[in-house]
Amino acid sequence: MSAFTKTTLSAVLVAGAMATALSSVSISTNAEAAGDEKCFGVALAGKNDCAAGPGTTCAGTSKVDFQGNAWKLVPAGSCETMEFDGDRKGSLAALERDIPA
Repeated sequence: MSAFTKTTLSAVLVAGAMATALSSVSISTNAEAAGDEKCFGVALAGKNDCAAGPGTTCAGTSKVDFQGNAWKLVPAGSCETMEFDGDRKGSLAALERDIPA
């Protein structure tokens, strides 16, 4: 393989990776624009929509149910009215509760 072909192949792979990453951001942004909002502390373990604080990367990486720094998209206006296990509620900002050690 020539140096030109290797360079071209590398550029195509990098462009593909960037397109994939940007499409994930676009999906989240489109969902929010469609009337959904990020709601922290309502996702079950492994069911969050994206980043769940330190030690996690993105969707499906929350470690415990209702992890305070993990979020899930919910219909706009419904987050803060969601209640779980009696005293847990959803929040529009990250919470400090139920965060694994």
